[in-house]
Amino acid sequence: MADTAQTLPHQRTDAEIIQQTDIVVGEFIGRKGALIPVLQTLQDIFGHLPELSLKRAGELLEIPYSEVAGVVSFYKYFSTVPRGKYLIRVCLGTSCYVRGGKEVLESFKNNLGIGIDETTEDQLFSLKVGRCFGACGLAPVAMINDDIYRRVKPSKVGEILQSYKVMEATDD
Repeated sequence: MADTAQTLPHQRTDAEIIQQTDIVVGEFIGRKGALIPVLQTLQDIFGHLPELSLKRAGELLEIPYSEVAGVVSFYKYFSTVPRGKYLIRVCLGTSCYVRGGKEVLESFKNNLGIGIDETTEDQLFSLKVGRCFGACGLAPVAMINDDIYRRVKPSKVGEILQSYKVMEATDD
């Protein structure tokens, strides 16, 4: 896995986190409204936002850490907890809920052996709940990264996950 976005977060040293943060922030210094794009880029690189990176970005952008942390905690997009390579979101909006979304979520939890807002030990999958993906007529819906799965049946969740595991095995 040569791509930095694919490197597991625990494999980076503090020096590497600071170095990567310096590079990213350096591209945005002097730009108005730089904080959010900096945070998005750092999260894409690290898979989450390490505290060390947040503190360093704040220093370089001359923004207090409390403000940086406030932005991170305000937006659900940002995470300070390492996420898996594949972020699974199961919709529990009204249409998805009444058409079996809760059962689909339970199937993902059982197949992965994790709960909501948790990541598998191998850091391959993270599980979250979503509220609406705009595909109500095709409920229940789940997303894995940018892939949308419509009319998901709990019995098919294992097959869906297996396709990502196979893809992972062929990438190695």
